[in-house]
Formats: sequence, structure tokens, C-alpha cells
Amino acid sequence: QEQLAEFGVGLVQSGGSLRLPCVTSFKVSSIYAWHWHRQAPGKEREKVATISRDGNIYYGDSVQGRVTISRDNGKSEVYLQMRDHKPNDTDKYYCQVVTAAYGYWGQGTQVTVSS
Repeated sequence: QEQLAEFGVGLVQSGGSLRLPCVTSFKVSSIYAWHWHRQAPGKEREKVATISRDGNIYYGDSVQGRVTISRDNGKSEVYLQMRDHKPNDTDKYYCQVVTAAYGYWGQGTQVTVSS
């Protein structure tokens, strides 16, 4: 069964940078798009970034200019690079892979920004 998992250091200082990898066992050819989302308790889930099979990229308004999404097709991995972290970036970050059949979610990784 295909799986995916997010990794990354949990604590970052305000103004700092963080790179979150999402590692999957999916065949790259089966993936339509990769998404990064974030959500904190009591808050709505927010889409942070997307990269499609064709290389089209989307960034959420709240992170525009501070985030870069990229992928390594050879390793079936996608990365979320965030810069200039702010306290309200504290959230649980989730990777999602969309295939023709379904959207698969990772367990999420907690990111806490200290001021």
C-alpha cells in the first residue's frame, strides 16, 4: 500500500526558515498533484501550496513570497521551503497526494514558531 509521510524540525524561531519534506512510495506517474495544507486546532484548514504534474504552482495568499514548493521526481518527494516564519505560521502541516483514484494524506508534522 502506498504511503506518504512528512518530516521536519518542529520548532523554528520567528524570522527563521524551515524545509519540510514529504516522502511517498507512490509512482510519480500516478500523481496528479501534490498539496501542502496546514491547520491548527479550532482553525479552518488552509491550502499552503500546490505543484501539479505539469509543474503548475499555487501559493496561498498568507504565505505568498515566503514559500517555495519543489519536487524531486526521481525520489517521489516534494518539499515546502518556508522563510521569514511568523508566529501565526504555527500549525500542523500536512502533505496530500492526489491520484486519479483518491487524495492521500500524511499524518502531518507540527511546526511551532517561537517569537
